Amino acid sequence: MGNTLSGKVALVTGASRGIGAAIAKRLARDGAAVAITYFGSAEKADEVVRAIAAGGGRGLAIRADSADPAAVTAAVERTVESLGRLDVLVNNAGVVALGAIDEVELEDFDRVLAVNVRGVFVATRAAVRHMKEGGRIVMIGSINSDFIPFPGASVYALTKAALAGFTHGLARDLGPRGITVNNVQPGPIDTDMNPDGGPLSEQIKGLIAVKRYGRVEEVAALVSYLAGPEAAYVTGASLRIDGGVAA
Repeated sequence: MGNTLSGKVALVTGASRGIGAAIAKRLARDGAAVAITYFGSAEKADEVVRAIAAGGGRGLAIRADSADPAAVTAAVERTVESLGRLDVLVNNAGVVALGAIDEVELEDFDRVLAVNVRGVFVATRAAVRHMKEGGRIVMIGSINSDFIPFPGASVYALTKAALAGFTHGLARDLGPRGITVNNVQPGPIDTDMNPDGGPLSEQIKGLIAVKRYGRVEEVAALVSYLAGPEAAYVTGASLRIDGGVAA
């Protein structure tokens, strides 16, 4: 923790709770002004902004459905207009569709693809138009793009594998501009969606080398490193933070 991001502006998508909220708060603690997008709860988004302000930082909550390209683009533009610039984009927003491939409805598939892949493309395309040398793009992927320990996650894995490939291509495209692009791949993290103590937690812990769920703050710490100046030579990487699930 420190002021490694002092003077920087970050946008974290889907950051009203869980991993996204932790990332937003950590980037603010490290000196950045932080905008977040949310789609569900305005109250939870406001709580994140209040937490940032309580720590002496600047926060901004923007309602934007990541499946809506116009809303995503507008969120990027509003971030720049309100906070003055854009240095860091964290593509965190994501949804899950679980089920056997012959049971997944096409409309559910389209929604997951729209949020997890198209929304990331739209946000990134809009953001890089404002980024200067030293810009940072961080994808929040998943170890499920490489490792599936249970059935029913093929569609989710497809979208997260797309982010890994997108990361490689973007790193090549944006490297000459001094912008880095990396993909963080969390494993089991204690969140509302996958709580430690939930019905499957003991089974999941059996897969984890360190025998515990990760904390959202641990993911946020890795993202903050990638967003900072010390990670200037790290790009095109997919970095697992999974307690050894995929070891």
